[in-house]
Amino acid sequence: MGTVTVIGDETAIRGWALVGAIVCAAAEPAAVRQAWADLDDTAALVILTPTAARVLGPELVERTRFLVAVIPP
Repeated sequence: MGTVTVIGDETAIRGWALVGAIVCAAAEPAAVRQAWADLDDTAALVILTPTAARVLGPELVERTRFLVAVIPP
């Protein structure tokens, strides 16, 4: 079974740790891109804040080995 990883601003995602998700706090665009690049083979679901999704843009469709979801605004 794979892991769930959440990427975005810390205040928006910190609660996800309570359900066992790996929380990658990334407020700046460079940190979002780094967290995305650092995803390993255990990632099955990646949840992004709307801001993180905008930062990644077209990169979201380039990696298809896991499911990506964006938290509604």
